[in-house]
Amino acid sequence: MSTKTTGTSVGNARWIQLLLGLIAMMAISSPQYVWTLFVKSFQSTTGAALPAIQITFSLLIVLQTFFSPLQGWLIDKFGPKLLIALGALLSGLGWVLSAQITSLYGLYATYGLFCGIGTGLVYVGIVGLMVRWFPDKRGFATGMVAAGYGFGAIATTFPISDMLAASGYQHTLTTFGIILGAVGFLAALGLRDPKPGEVSGIAPMVSTAKKDYEPKEMLKTPIFWLMFVMMTMMSTGGLMVISQFANFTKDFGVAAVVIWGFAALPLALTIDRITNGLTRPFFGYVSDRIGRENTMGIAFIFEGLAIAAMVALRDNPVAFVLLSGVVFFGWGEIFSLFPSTLTDTFGTKNATTNYGFLYMAQGIGSILGGPVAAQIHDSTGSWMPVFGIIIGLDILTGLLALFVLKPWRSAWFSGTFGSAKMAPAE
Repeated sequence: MSTKTTGTSVGNARWIQLLLGLIAMMAISSPQYVWTLFVKSFQSTTGAALPAIQITFSLLIVLQTFFSPLQGWLIDKFGPKLLIALGALLSGLGWVLSAQITSLYGLYATYGLFCGIGTGLVYVGIVGLMVRWFPDKRGFATGMVAAGYGFGAIATTFPISDMLAASGYQHTLTTFGIILGAVGFLAALGLRDPKPGEVSGIAPMVSTAKKDYEPKEMLKTPIFWLMFVMMTMMSTGGLMVISQFANFTKDFGVAAVVIWGFAALPLALTIDRITNGLTRPFFGYVSDRIGRENTMGIAFIFEGLAIAAMVALRDNPVAFVLLSGVVFFGWGEIFSLFPSTLTDTFGTKNATTNYGFLYMAQGIGSILGGPVAAQIHDSTGSWMPVFGIIIGLDILTGLLALFVLKPWRSAWFSGTFGSAKMAPAE
């Protein structure tokens, strides 16, 4: 086989992997991104208060993230296909089982447990796979599959909203649980790691580590923990908006307003899914060219300003709905920027396991953005303190990217960071 043919074959293979990863990610996105549509039904069924119900959402994210180092290690050791397929099935099963529950703990054990573990397997596995297949387009590739996770609910938000109104939440969860679980399972069966040497001739576009770092080495570095704190702060704001969106839009008097022939709540959720998907490959692509930290600074500060504008214009339903989309355009890119930055810094060999440790930050963010934010609202009677905290965290994270993470990583690649023995960039 000629070199040209081999290059074409490799190119086709990795784009096929990207497409399959995108489909699998779309199939497991709904448990997180349309959760807000089921909150009222679960409250009625269980008789539980809002903070207790929101623990389900936090449990989903915590299980999705806190087990991700173990899940990443299993995927690195045994390969992506079967474990990602299992994750897709567990995610769908969580919805099917939650349709039958009548108690709060039953909700935790179904929607929280099964969907959390299932989506974690799929998410971490696919992100880890893409950073291996695309050393030259790491930000873009992780952004694309992460976009699948953001885009996936676009196809389901209105159908789920309509089915909820027509047939109830039980029928809706069962039907979509079966469909989405099957789609994710079938897509996963085509996934594989690159063969030895298959992508070794593709040069990275940004500075990358010369050696591959084990998780225990990575966990000893201040750079990792800075990224962990930054991802926690950014996750908190975005997950608060996702989990509480239906509640604060109702409190602001926007949810039932008809805009362009659509109810404001599902319209906003659909727009948000679009922008939450678009931002991931967009800012990932940008970061491949102007640098990870520069892109973080732009995006994270932009996110804080967008939230401030959305809250300031909450009395204008059209502006509120459109600005909610802007908010998600400034948030969703964390799922392309952080994994690509981490892999650039610590290498590809243990990329899935290493990202599993960083991905745990989203679990902490879900607690702060879910039940803690709900408790602050219940204690103060207002969403304003919650939004004020989130705006501050977003802007602070952008500044940390520019003025702390950027010089630290520059010193890391030059081998002058601290007293540790560092491998310079290639």
